[in-house]
Amino acid sequence: MTSHEQALVSLFSQLALSFDGAVLGLALAYTAVRSVLKLTANSAALDKLCAAPNLSVSDLRSLLDSSDSDGNSQNKLVIVRGTVEAKSSVESGWKSLRPGVLVSNESGDSAVAIERSQTVPFVLIDGGRRSHADYAIVNLEGSRHPLPLTTVYHKLQPTNASPYTFLQALFGNQYPVGILDEEKILPLGKDVYAVGICYYRNGIAEIKSCKELPYFLSELNKDQMIVELTFKSKVLFWSGIILGSLSIGILGYAFMRNWNKWKQWRQQREAQQQRQVNHDDAEFENLVNEMDDVPDGQLCVICLMRRRRSVFIPCGHLVCCQGCAVSVERNVAPKCPVCRQEIRNSVRIFES
Repeated sequence: MTSHEQALVSLFSQLALSFDGAVLGLALAYTAVRSVLKLTANSAALDKLCAAPNLSVSDLRSLLDSSDSDGNSQNKLVIVRGTVEAKSSVESGWKSLRPGVLVSNESGDSAVAIERSQTVPFVLIDGGRRSHADYAIVNLEGSRHPLPLTTVYHKLQPTNASPYTFLQALFGNQYPVGILDEEKILPLGKDVYAVGICYYRNGIAEIKSCKELPYFLSELNKDQMIVELTFKSKVLFWSGIILGSLSIGILGYAFMRNWNKWKQWRQQREAQQQRQVNHDDAEFENLVNEMDDVPDGQLCVICLMRRRRSVFIPCGHLVCCQGCAVSVERNVAPKCPVCRQEIRNSVRIFES
């Protein structure tokens, strides 16, 4: 582990445990709130998915026509099973040569999408039936859902791994395990399920993604999607409860610890203030006592108020009270106020 990584680990640990774990408690509380919000969105998506009809491509027209005749909105949330085909093939009358398709550089397979960065317009057809009326255009505009891509090329070039591979992957910008070179495509003829909003555009059925749903094009059928969303809902539910309970416990502990520290600091401050008051009272009493009936020959030569109590070393003059002697010692070049000789310190004189 490099010194930079050690510093980062130390910084994160100190930050998490600062304020007696309050930062860690807030982080857990934030994660719990995020889990609850995701659970709410996941539950809403599950309800919509359960209510969506499961259709084939050939059934879309009858569904949209019946909705139109009933006076309802044509936008319907549906689950459609179909086979991927290039849009240009449908519009060109299913020519043998497939225009407007992509070709994989590694496998040579025809596809409508390569790594999501290269796509061509494509449609879903009903199990290979080549009728112009039995296809639905897939609208990827505005969709951020992953595509059900198929890996056609995969090569991992290993690199030297160290005992700190995990930390390098977590905090560094390196590839500690290896360099992965792969190619994924959405090939022609692949059976997929499309979950989205279906509507007519220029008399042709078209389907686009629904932002509230985690699926758009998928290899999972409706039942598998429901099972997966149900499992995610359970995980989010229990993670929210566990993380929320932990955050409440840690924040409560941190609050009590800091509250006790504040009370202890307040008590110490009050005790210190009381000691200061007592000290000031004692000093004032000593000052009054020293000012009572002091002969002129024993008054401090500086303040002319208190009795002479301190002797300067090395000259030995007893000419100042203790307070003025301390003030003289604090000067940059302390000198006796009588003989002007440099002094090292002063000694208080006590009368028996």
